[in-house]
Amino acid sequence: MKRIICLTLILCSILLCSCSKKKPETTSFQAMDTVMSLTVYGDADIADKLKSRINELDRLFDATDENSEIYRLNSDKKAQVSADTKELLNRSLELCGRLDGYFDVTVYPAVLEWGFTTGEYKVPDNETLSKLAGRIDHNFISSDGDTFSLSNDAMLDLGAVAKGYAADMCTAMLKESDAKAAVLNLGGTIGLYGTKPDGSAFKVGIADPENPAGYFGYLSCKSGVLATSGGYERYFTTEDGAKYIHILDPKTAKPVDNGIRSVTIFCESGTNADALSTALFVMGLDKAEEYYRANGGFDFMILTDNELYITEGIYDDFTLAEGFDFRLNKVV
Repeated sequence: MKRIICLTLILCSILLCSCSKKKPETTSFQAMDTVMSLTVYGDADIADKLKSRINELDRLFDATDENSEIYRLNSDKKAQVSADTKELLNRSLELCGRLDGYFDVTVYPAVLEWGFTTGEYKVPDNETLSKLAGRIDHNFISSDGDTFSLSNDAMLDLGAVAKGYAADMCTAMLKESDAKAAVLNLGGTIGLYGTKPDGSAFKVGIADPENPAGYFGYLSCKSGVLATSGGYERYFTTEDGAKYIHILDPKTAKPVDNGIRSVTIFCESGTNADALSTALFVMGLDKAEEYYRANGGFDFMILTDNELYITEGIYDDFTLAEGFDFRLNKVV
């Protein structure tokens, strides 16, 4: 389950207020296991409606909530679901297929075994890991209309795409409103909507893995969604110094350890951005570049130890923060 992954939003009320005489509508709240903040310009009522919509989705998707549809499906192995859950499950299954096993919404049994949902961490033995890997496969999910079934003792977790889907649903609502611009900070997934009154780009800071409250650089961009995955906030360290992050490889049921520190995706779809940030993190740099070149439709920033790889679509829009000396590499 994708947890709180810090993507620091530099665009604040002050920046937008300088472009508009009217103050924005703002609201902050806890949802989807993170703190969210919404800033909307041009519509006095929509911020609260967006908050209600996000909370509604959280109640449907939370795998740890006994009243959620995903919890019921995991428990009963067959359940009729709402239109939102059906839509996100279908989108997720499509993404699982496209991402060749590097992203899979049935990784939940392994997440539970490692203790990332409870904080009771442990390192499973190889036999347990082999059994867990055998339960991870999106093909174990089947559907008949709005009824979904799980086979082979599979379990679902939509946490890796829930915030992205929420960003997509909120964007649809904003398009039907009088809002002129909005910033949806959904805790690792950032939705940017509309145009600032002066026509300039939004400015987003990308979290420094060594200090997630700070940022190693800024990305200037217009409408779209940014999603970041990293192992720097949810992890545990054993007595012998081994570090295990919460991002698991569906093929092995093990935490990823490939030298990547964070992956940021920018594209139009929040659901896609969320899934891609996880998948490219699992893939590793070389395969991530191959996937980008073969498929396109998005841009990425991948941070390794001291190198930052940025696709050509956003390369010129990135500014390295003072005090950082990462080598910048353009991916074409």
